[in-house]
Amino acid sequence: MSILLPFDYEFFRHGLLAAVIVGALCGYIGVYVVLRRMSYIGHGLSHAIFGGAVLSYVLNVNFFIGAGVWALFAALLIHRISHRRWVGADAAIGVVTTSSFALGVAIMSTYRSFTRNIEAALFGNILGITRQDLWIVVIISLLVFCALLLMRRQLLFTTFDPEVASAYGLSTGRIDLMFVMLLAVTVLASTQILGVTLVAAAMVIPPVIARYLTRKFQTLLVISPLLGALCGATGMFLSFHFDVASAATIVLTAAGLFIVVEITVIARGWAEAGKKVRQAQNRG
Repeated sequence: MSILLPFDYEFFRHGLLAAVIVGALCGYIGVYVVLRRMSYIGHGLSHAIFGGAVLSYVLNVNFFIGAGVWALFAALLIHRISHRRWVGADAAIGVVTTSSFALGVAIMSTYRSFTRNIEAALFGNILGITRQDLWIVVIISLLVFCALLLMRRQLLFTTFDPEVASAYGLSTGRIDLMFVMLLAVTVLASTQILGVTLVAAAMVIPPVIARYLTRKFQTLLVISPLLGALCGATGMFLSFHFDVASAATIVLTAAGLFIVVEITVIARGWAEAGKKVRQAQNRG
């Protein structure tokens, strides 16, 4: 089977482009997510958006509009509740996520006529991406990229030293709110491709791999989106040739790369430890 055969199909071309764009976007914003230790928020938002997806299908509203409004509302709620001194961020996410997901399940139990669409929201429908959906994903991704670039200095400061940033007059609460909103929009753009169950993985695995490869922040912002895009493209080709679910294959590709890097790092550590032992023995 020719490696170029998938390009004969328009659905594959659309899916490949969407996977590369979303992979790069998740990899980029994922750097901040990992460094801020906010992986749970990405996971929570991806599940909270399920309620909005179900409502958009029931009300016959465009997915990106209905789920988008819901995602922003959920992000605002999480931000507001988590900044209460007596409520932790994990508890806030638990309340919003479980309530939203339960609402979606409750509506599903009443309206049973859209099972396939909901399965797409849960597990992704990358091969069903239309030209219009693709353009929406491109526009959302560009807006998020631009916003993150404009905020990069403030984000850098508040990520590594929020207390000093606040002392210098930066509104850390406002910056955190803007970042959570951007994270919600990223989850929205990614849900159609990866589904709510796999979005969080796409935002965590590439940055974690990148941290193994470099400790420089600016280099992380380059390597991580490249890894996300590479895993997206590779996963699409593997899913086509092996006839496996595309979204799952993309994430498994990233996970496989992580395992390879982890094994390499461990082997290198053992080799360096053995070298030091031999040097000590020779000196003795």
